Parts: sequence; C-alpha cells; structure tokens
Amino acid sequence: MRPARRILGLLAAAMALPGAALAQEVNLYSSRHYDSDRALYAEFTKETGIRIRLIEGDADQLIERIRNEGANSPADVFITVDAARLARAAHAGILQPVQSQVIASRVPEGLRDPGGTWFAVSQRARVIMYDKERGAPQGLTRYEDLADPRFRSMLCVRSSNHPYNISLAASLLAADGPERTEEWAKGVAANLARPPQGGDRDQFRAIPSGQCQLAIANTYYLAAFGASQREEDQTLFRRIGVIFPNQAPGDRGAHVNISGAGLVKTAPHRADAIRFLEFLVSDKAQEMFALGNMEYPAVPEAPLHPALTAMGSFRGETVDAERTNTNAGPALQIMQRAGWR
Repeated sequence: MRPARRILGLLAAAMALPGAALAQEVNLYSSRHYDSDRALYAEFTKETGIRIRLIEGDADQLIERIRNEGANSPADVFITVDAARLARAAHAGILQPVQSQVIASRVPEGLRDPGGTWFAVSQRARVIMYDKERGAPQGLTRYEDLADPRFRSMLCVRSSNHPYNISLAASLLAADGPERTEEWAKGVAANLARPPQGGDRDQFRAIPSGQCQLAIANTYYLAAFGASQREEDQTLFRRIGVIFPNQAPGDRGAHVNISGAGLVKTAPHRADAIRFLEFLVSDKAQEMFALGNMEYPAVPEAPLHPALTAMGSFRGETVDAERTNTNAGPALQIMQRAGWR
C-alpha cells in the first residue's frame, strides 16, 4: 500500500472507532480575566474532553474583531462583563439565538435576552461602603443621597469612564431622567474626597486611612478580602460596612450588573459551543462563579460565598441591557460635564 493511502486508511479507521473524533474545541473570546474562570474551563474539558481555546481582550475590541473576521471567524462563544456590552454585541450582529431548555429552565427570564442571543452567568451588585468604626452614615439609603452636601469631601470612587460607573449612571438616568441625573452627578463630583483614581479595591481601602468615609464599589471586590487567609485582609473586611441602596418598598433596588455569554453567529463548533454554554449554568459552574470569584450566581439555587452572605441580603433592580446600552453614552457625558472625571 502506498504511504498516502495507508495514512488515509488509518485516519478513516480511527474515525470509525466508537467515541473517536477529530480534536474537539471551543474558541472562547472573553473580556473576563479571572483565574477562577480558567479553573472553570479546565473543569469543562475534564468532564467533556472539549478543549477551550481562550482569546482575551477588551469587550468592544473583541466585538470589532469578530465583526472584522466575518464568516471566517474562529470565535464560538463571546463572554463579557457588563450588560450594555452584551446588548452591543447583539446589535453588532455577531451573536445568534440559542434555543436551550437547560438555559431557559435555570436562568431567570430577567437575566436572559428576550431574543435568545445572550444570558447572564453571574451577577455583581454596586454598593455604598463605609467605616463601621464611624458608624453607618445617617440619611444615606439611596444612590441619589450620595449627592447630598452633608457628604461633602467624603466620597471615593473610580473614574466615570469605567463601565461599572457608566452602568450605574445609566440606571439613574432611566429612573430619574436627565435633569435630576445631571444634578446628581454634580453633587457626587462636589462630594469627592479626592480625584477619581485606581480600581474598586482602592476606594474602600482608603476608608480606614481616613482619605474618605464613603466608597462606591462592587461587592465581589470586598468579598475577596473576606475570603482571604491573610489577617490584614480579614481585618479590613470586618471593618467595612455595606449599604445596599434603594431598598425601600416601591424603590427600584440596588444596581446589579452581569457577566453574560452568547453563541457567535458564525461559530464553527456550534454543538460543542452550546454544550459549553449549558455547562456555564450547571451546578458545578455556578458554584465556581460564586465561590471562586465571589460573584452572585445567575441560577437562584446556587450557593453564595460566606463572605457575600455576611454582607446581608438585598433586592436588586431589574437588569435591562438594552436600556443600559442606550443610556450609556448620555450617562458618561453627564458625569464628565459634572466634573466627575
């Protein structure tokens, strides 16, 4: 037998064996950069034999990259933080609807795109933090209260152009309208204890040192200190108090943003990609999101990390990705006009 024919014969025989297949893989374009996610992907490969090829980058850049790659894009799955970017990906035409009973039965309707192009895999709340040694500030129960002159020179927060703050301001814009949101942003800018700098951790870290008395940050950043084995981290966690804003009856609830996933329109490994998407809402994956990265799971029955439980329960506002995306640009303009840079 000629060598070429022999190789083809061996390949055909291998493919005919039960369970044999060419290399199975899912090409994942993700803007999440957490070690716990890599552990999650390794678990999926362990369970299924399907390899995850990870391409990381900024969400908007990944969306544009998939668009530019067109029909030849190797991307199978797109994952990002921020509801607005999920809506942006859907509007860019890079995602396709997924009909999955597994996803529909496990992820609440409010955390799924009505058109089926994306769904949430985890959640995080954006809250107000304070120094327990000073006591909870009186009259601070809503995001709107952060503009009150009583809190002049007390507040630490990161720059306005970060998606976390854009999403928060977009929420206020939807609830209060442009004029009241503009006044709110001016009040927040006037109440800053220092120019915006650093990330969320830097905001509440500045509380014990006296640089500020209040901070705006996401819950999972503080929870990471509560999960740490270092005594200094535990000390900080015990000292920082959390206010879940807008909890009164009839109010909208604390601002919640999500991480979400969708199937790329031109996915070359569609079946394996859907299998991966369904894995993301499995008990194992939801536990890894919740316990590995201290996020609130998307599946209601999934466990919480004890550090999150210690912060208390809350009612979150409804996630509206389309509205957040529509309001994102105007919200950023309002904050920057107000002097919140």
